[in-house]
Amino acid sequence: MQRLTSVVFWFLVFGPFVYGQLDYKFYDSTCPNLTKIVRFGIWSAMANDTRIAASLLRLHFHDCISNGCEGSVLLDKTSDFSSEKDANPNRNSARGFELIDTIKANVEKACPKTVSCTDILTLAAREAVFLSGGPFWSLAMGRRDGLTANMSAANTDTPSPFEPLENITAKFTSKGLNLKDVVALSGAHTIGFAQCFTFKSRLFNFDGSGAPDPQLDSSLASSLQTVCPNQDNSDTNLVPLDSVTTAKFDNIYYKNILNNSGILGSDQALMNDNITATMVINYSKYPYLFAKDFGASMVKLSTIGIITGQNGQVRNRCNIVNQN
Repeated sequence: MQRLTSVVFWFLVFGPFVYGQLDYKFYDSTCPNLTKIVRFGIWSAMANDTRIAASLLRLHFHDCISNGCEGSVLLDKTSDFSSEKDANPNRNSARGFELIDTIKANVEKACPKTVSCTDILTLAAREAVFLSGGPFWSLAMGRRDGLTANMSAANTDTPSPFEPLENITAKFTSKGLNLKDVVALSGAHTIGFAQCFTFKSRLFNFDGSGAPDPQLDSSLASSLQTVCPNQDNSDTNLVPLDSVTTAKFDNIYYKNILNNSGILGSDQALMNDNITATMVINYSKYPYLFAKDFGASMVKLSTIGIITGQNGQVRNRCNIVNQN
């Protein structure tokens, strides 16, 4: 694993640097212990909460894909705007806000008014993956925090597990990502859990057939029916997205899809397109390839709609905009 992560690190550090005012050494002199502070905060949290790594990764994705990487998902509602926390993709499911607030407070003690919440969330996602056994990628820093939230964008731009693959792909490409990014970033589902309501339609009377989704392994379907019985009070029950290596970031997710064991319909749909199916097969065979492509896609994701320079601000607290 050490060799794997060092190779991915080399690839991304010495690849093309095209991210404008972001800089790999942005905090070297102003907050030299930033990465250590973030990593320790997440390591400590993971000891008590096995879900937190996946939650942080998801939180970063939801921030960037809907309104750009500017920390808007972290903001509480005000009299001026609604909170993205209350958008359908985030309400009662987005987690990790308190941990980001805690890490921000520790960063403020070491480096007051220096590090944006957006950079902290971006680093947190990488550290969560790395501490779960996944790849490490180099990140250029210098993002600023936005001044408002966009609940409408969070509702419309965030991919849903109920959408067909072409819709999800369109949402990615509208942000400058591509089909490879769709498949690579879907690999984030190698860790984390899903609530029953996100896939229950596959378990009972799928498309009016009176039977489960034929693309779902029959033994898995029976097991899921036990955890997610066909009644409303089971909707929020949790099921691991990868029951084989639930807390380990690896390529088993793709092997599960090949075995018709992708829990979410949007995951299993990757096998319905020749191009994405080929990528799934390759990632299932070659863990290094997945690690490399996932890291590269995360770097691309982390530059969507960023604010730099004199724009935006460095929030004192992540849940509220600084008042002049």
